[in-house]
Amino acid sequence: MKIIYLKTHHREELIDITAEIQNAVEEVGLNDGIITVFCPHTTAAVTINEGADKDVQVDFIKKLSEIIPKKGDYKHSEGNSDAHIKSSLVGSSVEVFVKDEKLNLGQWQAIYFCEFDGPRNREVWIK
Repeated sequence: MKIIYLKTHHREELIDITAEIQNAVEEVGLNDGIITVFCPHTTAAVTINEGADKDVQVDFIKKLSEIIPKKGDYKHSEGNSDAHIKSSLVGSSVEVFVKDEKLNLGQWQAIYFCEFDGPRNREVWIK
């Protein structure tokens, strides 16, 4: 297992972690197979989405915040219930095929760490 350490800078943001994951694949020498990228946090997530247009990231965060606003009729006392819900909706893991030691992503795809309750120190686990 390989761990990627991240420091987020905003309450909500998407961070492209594709290069770090590619480096991990090369470090372990995985030629062909499947990797799992896992987020061990209840207020963050991982996803695969478009990596070419940064506006997709802006739209992603904006629309999630419209659907699940920070302020609401939530019972959780820490004030971050929206982050927990967003995390569950987006998901805690993705799987990616590896071929010839390269992530087998679509032409426009990138792997993102999704922060919903930052800024924080975070981890992403790769197996």
